[in-house]
Amino acid sequence: MNDASDKAQAAAAADLLVHGAELLATCDEQRREIAGGWVAITGGLVSAVGDASQMPPTADRSIDAGGCLVTPGLVNTHHHMYQNLTRSYAPALRGGLFDWLTTLYPLWARLDEQGAYLSAWVGLAELALGGCTTSTDHLYVHPRGAGDLIAAEIAAASELGMRFHPTRGSMSLGQSDGGLPPDEVCQSPEEILAESERLVGVHHDRSPDAMVRIALAPCSPFSVSTELMTATAELAERLDVRLHTHLCEDPGEDGFCIEMFGMRPVDYFEHCGWGSNRSWIAHGVQPNAAEIARLGMWGTGVAHCPSSNLLLGVGLAPVRELRAAGVPVGLGVDGSASTDSASMWTEARNALLVGRLRDGQRHLSAEKGLDSGRPADGHVGESADDADGGDAQQGNAVYFSAREALDLATRGSAGCLGRVGEIGELSPGACGDLVVWQLDGPAFAGALSDPIEAWLRCGPLSARDTIVAGRPVVSGGQIVHPGLEERLAEHRHCAAAMQRA
Repeated sequence: MNDASDKAQAAAAADLLVHGAELLATCDEQRREIAGGWVAITGGLVSAVGDASQMPPTADRSIDAGGCLVTPGLVNTHHHMYQNLTRSYAPALRGGLFDWLTTLYPLWARLDEQGAYLSAWVGLAELALGGCTTSTDHLYVHPRGAGDLIAAEIAAASELGMRFHPTRGSMSLGQSDGGLPPDEVCQSPEEILAESERLVGVHHDRSPDAMVRIALAPCSPFSVSTELMTATAELAERLDVRLHTHLCEDPGEDGFCIEMFGMRPVDYFEHCGWGSNRSWIAHGVQPNAAEIARLGMWGTGVAHCPSSNLLLGVGLAPVRELRAAGVPVGLGVDGSASTDSASMWTEARNALLVGRLRDGQRHLSAEKGLDSGRPADGHVGESADDADGGDAQQGNAVYFSAREALDLATRGSAGCLGRVGEIGELSPGACGDLVVWQLDGPAFAGALSDPIEAWLRCGPLSARDTIVAGRPVVSGGQIVHPGLEERLAEHRHCAAAMQRA
């Protein structure tokens, strides 16, 4: 071999090769599924994707994915990591959303930098074990004197090697002003806006392979003034960053917004300047048909949180209708104790179950002549199922499938974060984030025909390998970082202090 060919081979060598997958689900624009597929990652980016008939490049490291499903890393679009310090807190579990919040706000007022760091470290490790490679976090409690909580979270993400989108949350409408939270966890709009701009200047990375991006996230209509909502939208436009908030989560939100602002939540959202593709909202359970159409027209994303919605009893989000209207819909695990398990695999499975339940209810109503005008076949426009013909059918009814749930957790979530083509897919040039899922053992015995359906229908399942930017965060089902046990012990001490009477 001459020098020129030696140099060409060296240039083509990858840092990491994941090969021999039973099935590689690329989740790219064509939703390609490749039997015997392989992925090469170089410099933190996907450098090549191929099938068993194509010779993969040489690589410094390799992972044998034989018998496994390989997917892009899952993307979490809504979380409150600090809340794992009050996970499953018994006094807050028997009521609804407002009871839960008012019980826990006084405890969360004890949050400090150490608590933010530990909750983020443990929360991100938990997410990585569930196949998540990119996570947002909505930290909206900033007690006076607590320190730089967002920087503490970013430090934890950097240590673990996770891609991270923290949002600078805020509350300005305390109990004395008619809001839900106690005044001691609220800040003035001026303080919030100044700190938001500072954090974007220090931490926000605009490059396509960014490990950290900042978004601005006033908490909700219950806890933020109209002044702050409007000013935050203007600041986000000026800084060119994304916007996030809770919206249309609970039926009581309609009455609150009508009483406080004289309009429904989506009207208020638009009134404050948030109706754009810069925004994504958490939950989106309650919008009516006209409001869904407006969200789609704006391109506003929705973080679907099925586990939280079930535990809080707020309803079944209209995922198919949102997607049909052009709304980017992703998945979010939400925080404790609205849900106490931060696994994106669990969230994807629950999205599958809730989606099928809602489809079943709609089809039954249609058969009885009670349908509200939605198409009887449940068509949602382009989806993973439309691309590959993998719809789950019962008679002429099309039911929600595992491929749709995977699409939510990858491409849909990337759309919420404004990162389509960067994360949530395995295609050349995308970030080198992927998960290897082992489909064996008693739970998968007999599941021979469709690895993607088996992935969610069987289980429960954790990631065998979670790779971020070509580097392992989970290997062999275990967190790679050696500090897990130490962080868990520190977290337990911190949680006990927060929960003390």
